[in-house]
Amino acid sequence: MTTAINMPEFLQGGWRECQFEYFRDGVDICRLVRGEPEIALLRYQPGAEVPQHLHEGLETILVLEGSQSDENGLYETGTLVTNPQGTVHSVQSQEGCVVLIQWAKPVKILE
Repeated sequence: MTTAINMPEFLQGGWRECQFEYFRDGVDICRLVRGEPEIALLRYQPGAEVPQHLHEGLETILVLEGSQSDENGLYETGTLVTNPQGTVHSVQSQEGCVVLIQWAKPVKILE
């Protein structure tokens, strides 16, 4: 990263000013920092899913709006989730959500 990011009122909804693009079916992305680690916003449409995948590095998620779930539980607005290297799960969002996500390395899709 060569440019500092300053997003006033980020947790109060300032993230809504970000420009999203297609990431995968039902999920859009706004890349804030590219590389390793990568930091982005993911916006899940209601009913969107990410298939079972392996974390090849630490992933950290902060749910900004809505909720998402995996085999370990339901994560609502304000929840901080970490998925350590070597963990496997799939992700669903029944109502849709926006998360701030940081990952050290890309995941490996298993399905």
